[in-house]
Amino acid sequence: MVPVGAPDPPRAPAVSTHERILRVGKTLFANRGYEHTSTSAIARTAGTSESQLMKHFGSKAGLLEAVFTEGWSTITEQARKASEGCPSLPDKLQVISGCVLNFLERDPELKLLLLLEGRRIRKEGQMVALTDGFLRFIGLVDSILDEMKKAGVLRPDIPSHAARSALMGMLEGMLRDRFLAERLGFPAEFSLQQLQTVMGLTLQAFLAK
Repeated sequence: MVPVGAPDPPRAPAVSTHERILRVGKTLFANRGYEHTSTSAIARTAGTSESQLMKHFGSKAGLLEAVFTEGWSTITEQARKASEGCPSLPDKLQVISGCVLNFLERDPELKLLLLLEGRRIRKEGQMVALTDGFLRFIGLVDSILDEMKKAGVLRPDIPSHAARSALMGMLEGMLRDRFLAERLGFPAEFSLQQLQTVMGLTLQAFLAK
C-alpha cells in the first residue's frame, strides 16, 4: 500500500512513434524474416498506421536500414570508448572485436539480422545497403589500422584495407557459423572465447616482425 501523501512513482518515459516502429520492425524482421514481414503488420503491431511508417522511414527497406544504423552506431560508440585506454594499437582491435561480440550476444535480434539480412540484395534495388552506422564502424577500424601502418606496426606488404576486410570477414563468418550451429546443427563447435583467440592469432600474422 502506498502511504498517504507519498509522491507518485516516476512514470516511464513515453516511447515515440518513431522508436516504437523501429523496435517492432526489428523484432518482426528477426522473427518472421524481412521478406515475410509486411508494413501493415509492423504498423498494426506498433499501434500506428502505414502512413506513419512511410513518413518516418520511407519504406520497409528504409526501416531495416534504420535498425542497422542504430545498432552499428551504438556498437561503434561503445567500441570507441572501450578502446581509448588500450596500451597498444593491436590491443585496440582486440577490444573492438570483443565489443562487437558482447553487444550482439546481448541483442540476438540484431545479431540475426546482421548475419542473415545485412548483405542481402533487396527487391527494392540492386545494391546492398551500406548504412552510415556501419561505415562509421569501418572508419574506426580503418583509423587504427592506418595508425599501425604509419607506426610500422602493420606489415608494409599488407594494405590496411586488406587487413580490415580479412578481420571483418573472419568475424562475420565465424559468428554466422556459430549461429547456424545453434539453429540448424551446422558443424561449428567453438566458443566465443575461441573465436577471439583465432582473431588474435590472425591479427598477429599481419604485424611487422
